[in-house]
Amino acid sequence: MAGHAVTAVRRAVADDVPRAAHVLAAAFAGYPWTDWVVPPDDRAARLTELQALYLTHAVRHGVVLVDEALNGVVALVPVDAPPPDDATWHAVAALHGDRLERLGAAEPPPPPPGAWTLAALGVLPAARGAGLGSRLVAAALADVGDVPVVLDTSDPRNVGLYERHGFVVVARADVPDGPAVWSMVRPVLRPAGSSAP
Repeated sequence: MAGHAVTAVRRAVADDVPRAAHVLAAAFAGYPWTDWVVPPDDRAARLTELQALYLTHAVRHGVVLVDEALNGVVALVPVDAPPPDDATWHAVAALHGDRLERLGAAEPPPPPPGAWTLAALGVLPAARGAGLGSRLVAAALADVGDVPVVLDTSDPRNVGLYERHGFVVVARADVPDGPAVWSMVRPVLRPAGSSAP
């Protein structure tokens, strides 16, 4: 949007997590997968708490980038990141409530060896339309370098965004009574003229 100045993208730190969680919760309001796996009662508060738990883990073990104005967030985690501790898992389970089992309903294909997962991307609704989401994805992919990156999305509008960054759809899961989920992979990037090992 014209009213939002372009700001620099940087690594998030622990102090950014509360605001970044709010950004992701606002960005995922009405998102098909979120609406299906998070109970409707107090959904906004539940989603903010869930995103804070996930982001805390990602800041410690992966790459989380934000813009200086904290209007957008992207989080990636490596395949070898340790699992969240028991207290975090118990909190996640409580927040999902009777919808917890739905989390495993769309099983993605196995990731390529060494893959990172693009776990979350969100921009505040008021800041959309200025290319911030695309800038965050590009910066995050540059940060992790020449490795495969996987993601899942349940919004078909996101597929084109990720395709512009080199991702390809590798599967689509049509969840019974739930949303469709597209699994995407950005393969390992190799400079022109290089050969595979």
